[in-house]
Amino acid sequence: MKSWLEFLPVRIFRHLVRFLPMPVVRRCGRVLGRCAYLIDGERRHVALENLAYAFPNRPEAERVALARSMFAHFGSLLLELIKFGMYTPQRMLAASETEGEERVRQAHQQGNGVLFFTGHFGYWEIHAVAHALRIGPISVLARPLDNPKLHVMLEQIRMSTGNTVIYRQGAVRRMLRDLSANKGIALLIDQHLHSADAVSVDFFRRPAATTSALAALALRTGAPVIPVFAVPLPRGRYKFIYEHPVDPPRADTPDAVREFTQRCTDVLEMYVRRYPAMWLWMHRRWRDRGAQEMAVDETSDAEADA
Repeated sequence: MKSWLEFLPVRIFRHLVRFLPMPVVRRCGRVLGRCAYLIDGERRHVALENLAYAFPNRPEAERVALARSMFAHFGSLLLELIKFGMYTPQRMLAASETEGEERVRQAHQQGNGVLFFTGHFGYWEIHAVAHALRIGPISVLARPLDNPKLHVMLEQIRMSTGNTVIYRQGAVRRMLRDLSANKGIALLIDQHLHSADAVSVDFFRRPAATTSALAALALRTGAPVIPVFAVPLPRGRYKFIYEHPVDPPRADTPDAVREFTQRCTDVLEMYVRRYPAMWLWMHRRWRDRGAQEMAVDETSDAEADA
């Protein structure tokens, strides 16, 4: 029953957006997100708490406005992803433009595959769908959704242009096989990780348990690591950005996996600071409350000294 109650509104939205142009879909999504901000008190609290830790010197009213904008963005993302999944390949290409695409082609020329990373930022799902048309299909590392009906719908969109989805069981073997065949793999690096292979890196000057898979694979295979980001353009279009590859640490660097992970996290943080309303502040990214408070105190002291 819970699955159906969650799936039914999405199914209704899916029928409605079919008849609306993307700019209208974007506006409707923002309204939906703002309604969620008012209704979902728990996630609103988490978002405001995270924003207070990340931006302690910003006025409270500004952080509240950021939280509202963030909810609005993710409302748009939901409806726009559904709408984008209905496009023909030609229309997907027409609705997007890229920056740095040549960096991906140069990376593939090395023959070791390419690792792409981003976070729950901007339009990452739409970017992955369109990437397959512009450059070639990739494998996307993902976690199954808790709702099986929503999971099936999202997987259909993810695979609609030829991408494959890799889930946790047997993931390392599959990723190594793809990289050896010079294919691309995309993964997110901004989820809190409970497993033993997590490494602690600084994200907004606070320790965050982060996947080590990206750095470990890159150091093992020599695959270039390219940060990717997707931001909105006017009239319901998108810009897909391929940043410069992240330089790996020297082979003799102590704790090279953690150092590489930190370098990648720094790039993600740069984009989140640039577009703060496009990152998932409602996610409990930091779980160590004591460490959080210490980090905030240190940040405030440093900024006061400056």
